[in-house]
Amino acid sequence: MSATLVKIVPREYRDSVSLMQLSAMLGKLAGVDQASAVMATENNLALLAEAGLRVDAKGAHASDLLIVVQGEKSALPAAIEEAMKSLTRQTDDIGGEARAALRPRSIQMALKVAGETNMALISTPGEYAAAEAMKALRLGLNVMLFSNNVAVEEELALKQFAREQDLIVMGPDCGTAIINGTPLAFANVVKRGPVGVVGASGTGLQQVTVLVDRLGSGISQAIGTGGRDLSQEIGGISMLQGLKDLANDSATRVIVLISKPPAPEVAERVLAEAAKAGKPVVVVFLGTDPASIARKGVHAVKTLEDAARAAVAIVKAEKPRDSYADAPDLPAGLAKFADSQRYIRGLYSGGTFCYEATLLLGELVAEVHSNTPTRNAHELADVWQSHQHTLVDLGDDVFTRGRPHPMIDYRLRTERIVKEAEDPQTAVILLDVVLGYGSHADPASELVPAIHRARAACAAQGRSVTFVGQICGTAADPQDLARQSRALTEAGMLLAESNAQAVRLAAAIVAAGVPPVPRTPK
Repeated sequence: MSATLVKIVPREYRDSVSLMQLSAMLGKLAGVDQASAVMATENNLALLAEAGLRVDAKGAHASDLLIVVQGEKSALPAAIEEAMKSLTRQTDDIGGEARAALRPRSIQMALKVAGETNMALISTPGEYAAAEAMKALRLGLNVMLFSNNVAVEEELALKQFAREQDLIVMGPDCGTAIINGTPLAFANVVKRGPVGVVGASGTGLQQVTVLVDRLGSGISQAIGTGGRDLSQEIGGISMLQGLKDLANDSATRVIVLISKPPAPEVAERVLAEAAKAGKPVVVVFLGTDPASIARKGVHAVKTLEDAARAAVAIVKAEKPRDSYADAPDLPAGLAKFADSQRYIRGLYSGGTFCYEATLLLGELVAEVHSNTPTRNAHELADVWQSHQHTLVDLGDDVFTRGRPHPMIDYRLRTERIVKEAEDPQTAVILLDVVLGYGSHADPASELVPAIHRARAACAAQGRSVTFVGQICGTAADPQDLARQSRALTEAGMLLAESNAQAVRLAAAIVAAGVPPVPRTPK
């Protein structure tokens, strides 16, 4: 019989990334079915209840840490004990002078400890985030606001005030930035260089910065804006500020702007300023026809990959060339699909990767369904059940209530991999693998066993399924790109250089009607 155990840790703040990592670790322990570590705010308690974790948190305050584990009664005390040990290790890993920086209880106190600084990273629960961000702005600090659940009215007020002070607010819900070579939140370790990036998309920013690094160049600054920045309500305030800052930055020679389709008036405002930047600007507004936004000084492209390629080409004084028109090369050694196998099933951890893939695949196959529908794709009726060609963003709120983000916790995706493989209509399973700080420490350790289970399920039914993916990461990332690539390749996954290339390869394999023969394990 399932039981639930709750631990309240008074006045023990941890940022949301650390808590997602802790939740993922607890969820893997023997006898634990579900686990969550959150700050005890009213909103978080409501989200736990939605996820089936109704807990008695009487006496808990928003500044208290709440650890909830559900599963076999006998296993739960040990899980709580392991959680407390993990919290102690997190603190112990921050040694000496840095540990003292944990003690300040306000931004003012932190400034006294940190000395000269001009930026605050805020990751408090959403209902308190705007007030903390305004405190930082009034102290003359730029703000990276990782927190979500900030009202659009509060976002607008923060960004308007920041603009008046010639500061920038990155966020809310800004999950990625690289400032002066330092990766923040979910970000990759990339070389310093002349390409500056402003992105209203976390994984979009990651893809471009990673590919710039792989192409032999580097990043001056990578500035996130938050996903709502280019909406009509906000007006692109942070993107315009980031564009201005990079235009005035002597270390930046080329600027890249990334977004899903902005509000039309906002797009025109951003493009007008880009044309006046005095430096080449590459623009990728996913889902927008490049020809409609190209103008003098602005090089518009279709894909995230081509944004990176164009930026590096301009740095090298070469003519940018779009790669999307290149036909993918099918691997040698092919075997036929079963007659029933017709469809691609994409399981994404990055929302922008899923959105871009949906756009691209919708141009290559007859009908696509997704929980991130585009102009050429249908809304998926049931997010838990694929239909025809299906691409699913597993980072959507419906999947993350009560559980960590899929870049951290692979359990939901590995379960779905096997489920899709068991579907006799599945021909190709399409995946993104995101490395870098904040992400899972060893994605291959989760994906490889799932791939083997999926292949075994198919083989038992006389079928073979093909895995196609791309790894968003660099050689300097903590997960070791070479090791991840080797493990996934040996498990039979076909790896493409980018998200766009992975989509094209998957579509070409289905069109050919034949999957590659799985590599025989040594």
